[in-house]
Amino acid sequence: MIAKYKIEYGIKFHGHTQNHDYHTDDPVTCEQFLSELLERGFQIGGIYHDGVELPKNESDKMIKTAAGILATRHLCAALGIDTVEANHRFGSPA
Repeated sequence: MIAKYKIEYGIKFHGHTQNHDYHTDDPVTCEQFLSELLERGFQIGGIYHDGVELPKNESDKMIKTAAGILATRHLCAALGIDTVEANHRFGSPA
């Protein structure tokens, strides 16, 4: 059975890109994985749902959410606050 979400990503190593993909059925897990890719600076090649590449606006929305998750993580670490307070003070995803 095909996983609902697939993310294709690349890791640059010594001038070459090694391509990988990640599979999950959970959209929240997908967004969290995207935030990890953003954190590490990996290339995001494509986001697929049920074997079909998401339209640009939908994949951009998932990446924007992932960026918010990453920002929240950094705010919490830098300020010593929890995600609820970060959401209240900065409007970042909880």
